[in-house]
Amino acid sequence: MVRIKGGVQTKRRHKKVLKQAKGFWMTRHKQFKKAKEAVLHAGEYSFRGRKEKKREFRSLWIIRINAALRNLGLTYSRFIPLLSKNKIEIDRKILAKIAVDHPQVFEKIVKEVNK
Repeated sequence: MVRIKGGVQTKRRHKKVLKQAKGFWMTRHKQFKKAKEAVLHAGEYSFRGRKEKKREFRSLWIIRINAALRNLGLTYSRFIPLLSKNKIEIDRKILAKIAVDHPQVFEKIVKEVNK
């Protein structure tokens, strides 16, 4: 049986990794071994970063809602239970957007909840 060398596949795999490592620093975008390690770590960081981004945005929305509520004489911790008690289902993202972009509408929501 004839021996088949795997050079084409190896070259393809190396090129793929080096393309992903484009823009990395020093040998991390030139040498395959270093690039492969860097790409693996970058993948882990990006996975973790996608999870952290969700947490950070949620806390940002809560901060914005709380700031708008304090101007109206209410706190976030009192407002959220009132929302669920009055069966008003608006998520924090939308509430934060309304609080920033349309303060009059947000004030109406707060008055509706505070009855």
